[in-house]
Amino acid sequence: MGGHPRIQQHMLPIADAAPPDDRPPPLLLVDGHNLLWGATFGFPAPIYSRDKTRTLTGLFAFFALLRVAVRNEVPGGRPEIIVVFDGEHGSTARKAEHDGYKANRPTDAAALEPLQYLPDVRRGLDNHGIKWIEIDHEEADDVIATLVAATPPPRPVLIMSRDRDYYQLVTERVLVLNTRFRAGKRHVDPAQVYERHQVTPAQWADFRALAGDPADEIPGIPGIGAKTAATLLTDGLTLDDLPQSGRLTTGRGRTVAAQLDIAIKWRTMIRLNPTVALPLIPTAIPSPALPAPAQIVEELGLW
Repeated sequence: MGGHPRIQQHMLPIADAAPPDDRPPPLLLVDGHNLLWGATFGFPAPIYSRDKTRTLTGLFAFFALLRVAVRNEVPGGRPEIIVVFDGEHGSTARKAEHDGYKANRPTDAAALEPLQYLPDVRRGLDNHGIKWIEIDHEEADDVIATLVAATPPPRPVLIMSRDRDYYQLVTERVLVLNTRFRAGKRHVDPAQVYERHQVTPAQWADFRALAGDPADEIPGIPGIGAKTAATLLTDGLTLDDLPQSGRLTTGRGRTVAAQLDIAIKWRTMIRLNPTVALPLIPTAIPSPALPAPAQIVEELGLW
């Protein structure tokens, strides 16, 4: 692993060190860039400085959305929060395997607007005792996968992101929180993964390897859509099981048989790495409560 990790860690006073029943608080792992992009482009109204010379939408909305998620979606409302950002060179390893990986994402100034807010988002997190991690040569999803692996059961974990790559981490205690889903469906559990896609979380990387992942520009196998991929994987099968399953002898199965090695390559890229060297591990100490986003912006001297 290259580069140097950047972290911030703040401790609560001893009096606040544990919930009243001594059970560890839920762990809320926030996909920082994912939230920042959604905050910048998905907030219902633009936010400006008082003199109207600066846009503050992404900064204000980042903290607004995080605060609302903690209040409305985290049982008990007192989680330990760790925000994880993509490293500047985090996608290098996957791009070395497939030069099309995330290659067509726009890079013009308008598309990269969220990045202008990143330094102030970090300062706001620092000011309010919220830990964050950025490792130069690691993507946030691999760091989050490692934090999940470092958190022993039965402690509940919520991964706040709209990125479906995290579905492969979902268990009965590790849920994906997608606040864009309608109320009652925002906590994605194994049953909801299956209901939506007809595969289990354990099959997610196999499923995407066949059907492709447009968000990351992983093409999958030509001619194999989501429905065919799920059908081939029925009954919990993986790519490794398919050659002996009898499902690759007819129709589109033959297409998969001819390109199974390519599918296995895509699966390797899609699978998250839970063995990143972490600069910190969860402490089971609740994070301080976030104030109103306007206060955070005010304290940063940006109004």
